Amino acid sequence: MGLLVSLWLMAQVVSECKETERRKKRLGMSEKKKGYKNLLVWQKAKDLALQIYSVSKDFPNSENFGLTSQLRRAAVSIPANIAEGCERQHDKEFIQFLYISRGSVAEVEVFIDIAFDLGYLSKESFQTLEAQACEVGKLINGLIKSLK
Repeated sequence: MGLLVSLWLMAQVVSECKETERRKKRLGMSEKKKGYKNLLVWQKAKDLALQIYSVSKDFPNSENFGLTSQLRRAAVSIPANIAEGCERQHDKEFIQFLYISRGSVAEVEVFIDIAFDLGYLSKESFQTLEAQACEVGKLINGLIKSLK
């Protein structure tokens, strides 16, 4: 009985490893490099988060625990969820984290819209951030479609 259980467990591990390798090949990832860092969507999401940190440092101090904090947390959530999902074992889990990232993109879009309306962002900064967020959203949608 113990031998059968051991063989079954080994078969499960081999199956999970093969599925992970198939996903890495589909996404164009090499074994030597961290998978998520090779994804264009993660790179663009990280750039968006860094840009948001840069522009939000000029927001009023009264917004430190309000809009500034919410905007920054939503922005950082995007690449963080892409990375976490990518490191999961199954595509279904990865897709779920991509949906969460997509929700965070929507939050960022709302927060930058509000920041612009309040006069915290210049028109140029607003348009740049809006375009970056839109691009990240499209890349996330494309990755979701490719994993289904």
